[in-house]
Amino acid sequence: MSGAEQVVRIRALNLLADDPALRTFVHGVFDGTPPRANIPYVSVGAAEGNDWGTKDRAGREVRLTVMIFGAGEGPVGDAAARIEAVLAGLRGAAGGWSIVSVRPVRTRFSHARDGGWRHELVVRFRCLAGL
Repeated sequence: MSGAEQVVRIRALNLLADDPALRTFVHGVFDGTPPRANIPYVSVGAAEGNDWGTKDRAGREVRLTVMIFGAGEGPVGDAAARIEAVLAGLRGAAGGWSIVSVRPVRTRFSHARDGGWRHELVVRFRCLAGL
């Protein structure tokens, strides 16, 4: 994992975990899938990066996967909207990188056999090296 992926993932995890509005919808925000957790909860998953830059600055495009796990009707729409709003706040300087754009690129909703569900969001961050 390069520096940009690490910076985006850690910053996203911290912002989501510290957001009081998101905490009204879910029981917790976890780094990866927790061994045990009460649903609904949020899991910050993989951060994948690709080269992305300009003629004069190096950059990375980072795609971060964030999942909401729940059961029944649950707060999926409200929680997903709040996650997107919080992640939009990542723009700016962070750990030697400048996050210049944040955009949700994919969402997927699926049901599990046990009656639970998973809502997956993939958000693209474009980062330039230096501040």
